[in-house]
Amino acid sequence: MLPSFLFCSVVAIILGRILYADAVMRRLYRCDWNELIAKLETIPQAEVARLGDDYLNPRSNQIEIEPDDIWTAIGGLEGVRRMRRNARILIALAAHAQRWNFTESVIVMERMRHDAMQLQRATLQITLRTLLHLGCLRVPFHLHESAGAYHLMTKRLTTLYQNSHSGLYPRLVFALQQTNSQPQLRSLIPL
Repeated sequence: MLPSFLFCSVVAIILGRILYADAVMRRLYRCDWNELIAKLETIPQAEVARLGDDYLNPRSNQIEIEPDDIWTAIGGLEGVRRMRRNARILIALAAHAQRWNFTESVIVMERMRHDAMQLQRATLQITLRTLLHLGCLRVPFHLHESAGAYHLMTKRLTTLYQNSHSGLYPRLVFALQQTNSQPQLRSLIPL
């Protein structure tokens, strides 16, 4: 009796999580471009780009960046969670580009979904390991992976907009740069 109850509970939780994620994405797909840009949360974009480049393009001294520096640069657990929430918005922005360049945006969106899954897995690992204090030595590796996945998503999106819609490209780059500053400054994005 207990194993079947436990199994049903786990299945219900997983199903609920899938339905919730689907509802969030459907809501984002219904937003217009300006609403999506306004939903971007503050991310230390320059630091994430530096960490992402270090993760994606290894150099000779691969242990140069200390784990504490990575944790501080990203903004800790809350910074990782903001990157995960922003990842959904970046995918919705890629879906928005289907209006101008259907073929390329579909491919880029699927690649970004794969990057978002890596980011989500890394976020789950970081959250569990931090809260449960288990295997904390692996947290910096997951932090580095999450920064690399987020950086890759922003690069894919900006390249897609550069090729697909030169009018929105500068505004997108400006909005992504503004996620590095105070949230009040994001209202200054030219529309």
